[in-house]
Amino acid sequence: MFQNNNLYTFDLYTYFKGWSENPINLILGILDVLIVLFLLYKAIRFLRKTRAWQLLKGIAILIIVTLVSGWVKLGILNMILTTIMTYGAIILIVVFAPELRRSLEQLGTNKLKNFFGISTKSIENKTKEVIYMAVIAATEMAKKKVGALIVFERDIKIQDIISTGIAINSEVSPQLLCNIFVPNTPLHDGAVVISDNKIAAAACMLPLSDDLAISKELGTRHRAAIGLSKQCDSIVVVVSEETGKISIAKDGTLIADVKEETLKKILLKNLIVEPKADSQNKKKKKEKKEKKEVIDIENNSKE
Repeated sequence: MFQNNNLYTFDLYTYFKGWSENPINLILGILDVLIVLFLLYKAIRFLRKTRAWQLLKGIAILIIVTLVSGWVKLGILNMILTTIMTYGAIILIVVFAPELRRSLEQLGTNKLKNFFGISTKSIENKTKEVIYMAVIAATEMAKKKVGALIVFERDIKIQDIISTGIAINSEVSPQLLCNIFVPNTPLHDGAVVISDNKIAAAACMLPLSDDLAISKELGTRHRAAIGLSKQCDSIVVVVSEETGKISIAKDGTLIADVKEETLKKILLKNLIVEPKADSQNKKKKKEKKEKKEVIDIENNSKE
């Protein structure tokens, strides 16, 4: 690192050379590298769960082709690709706009704590109760083919969506949820939003997805569920009025025709963040149980 014409520039060789000159520089340098590797690892894990991963692979291929075209002296192709790469930052901002927006919104939320492996259990039991009651309601409405949209707000707040509906601010119960979606009643048309383990509002309007890849068979409810899940990290449960099937929208994708137990498991997994210590304890208990079962089988076979 050095100062040149009043401009700060970064010289990698000088930076690494400074490690050997001072033990403190060595410690700070190692810490610097570890932080960068950790952030890179977390970013890759985050992107692998989004549609941006496929785009990143495409960009990687583009970079490789650009380098190869330069080495083999394919002048025109290299010039075109180099020009594209020059404006790559603008292209990335346009292409990754939804992902960038979500990431920035998550910086001030509990999602940032989860990013670094820190979580709390303060309202876990209450959240479980809410999930069980919502599952009971969804299953009951599915049997009767009553259409429903239930949104579970997570770290990214959706006050703009809540404000489009009728404020309720009530405790969650299967009876209330089923009653809201009774056909031809004032609140049945729209979505219920569950925020902070309460029904915040009903008859809320959700943004429709304009993705052409979505099946034509899916109705407005499913498109609205997918549309909202693309814009934020909310989980949306959909009950089809035509088929009575239950679906879940998450991260812009739709998991169709889920049964009661599967619905419960998906909601528990996504709405309750298990503390790291508990997760490790459960893993150890599971391994211990599996080991005991193997020993029992071996003993039985010897007998």
